[in-house]
Parts: sequence; structure tokens; C-alpha cells
Amino acid sequence: MPRGIAIPQLRQHLFAAADTVVLREGAAKLSGRAVTAEAGVATGLIHTHFADFDGFLAAYAVDRSFTIAAAPAFHERVGTGEVGTNLADGLAALPRPGLTALARLLAMRPDLTARVEDVLGAGGSGFDAVERAAAEYLAAEQGLGRLAEAADPAALALAAVSVLHRLVLAGSADAERLRDAVTALVAGTAGAHGAL
Repeated sequence: MPRGIAIPQLRQHLFAAADTVVLREGAAKLSGRAVTAEAGVATGLIHTHFADFDGFLAAYAVDRSFTIAAAPAFHERVGTGEVGTNLADGLAALPRPGLTALARLLAMRPDLTARVEDVLGAGGSGFDAVERAAAEYLAAEQGLGRLAEAADPAALALAAVSVLHRLVLAGSADAERLRDAVTALVAGTAGAHGAL
């Protein structure tokens, strides 16, 4: 006989509960009991579906990293608008609750980055993937002459994503502050063709 009611998309339900716990109480308070209590499920459910709590955390970090890496649509912005604004808007559009929770968790548990990279490849963990996408976007704009030839797309991407990381860790969802900082970073690197 069934012991309970099946929960559709149980993994996502537990991951959303982990987001809530980290955002409300901090990564230090994240535990199997806290997640299952937030999710409204039996305390042993995590161990039914994951080898242990570290396995749950690794799966959660992989899921959130994958979602974040897939989110920035920088390639759609190439050749349009202002380069700095495009970069800032792409960063601001990232799914903030998952991004914030993941950033806080990885700051406390940097060992999870290696487990994420085991699944998603080197540079696949959250901010690293966003940084790579931003650098590719800037390099494409540089190829169109919209970013100065002397500019370093990888360094600009690192700086822009570092601004986002700092704001996320500080709990700021202020898209205007992000836009101001990122556009200021990029402002001195406009290419001969500028904004089209």
C-alpha cells in the first residue's frame, strides 16, 4: 500500500525549499530537517532520494548552476543597443532567488564547486558559467567594432560578474545599481561603431 501522496517534481520541490531556507535563514541553517520542514514532507525523504545530505546539496548546486548558466541570452543582444546596458540587463535577468541562494551556499561550501564541475564541466558552476557567457558576448561585440580592440572581454566579464556577485551576497536586488556599475565599467571601452 502507498504510504503517502506522490509529490510531482519532488526534486524541484525540495530545491525550492532549500532556496527559501537559505534566503530566509542563511546557508549555515541549511539542513535536511530544515529543507523537509520547509517543503512540508517527511524528514527522511531526502535520504530516500539522495545518498546523503551532501548528495542533496551537490544535486541542488548542479541544478541551480545549470539553470543560471542557461539563463543569460547575451547572444540575442549582439549588435543591438548599448553594450554596457545589454551586459547589465543580461545579468539583471538571471533568476535571482536561485542565484542568491547558490551564491550563499557556495560561499559557505566551496567544495561543492568541484562536484558541480564533475557534472557540468570546468567553469560550469553558477557565476563561472555566467562570466564565460558574458565574455563571449563582449568578444562578439568587439568583433563588430562595438567594443574597443584594446578592451579585454574576459577581464570586463569578470568585473561585471563580480559586481553582480557582490550585490547578490549583500542581498541587494537593485537592478539600477547593477546597471550603473556595469555600464560604467564598459563605458570607456566603446569601439569605433559604438551603439547601433
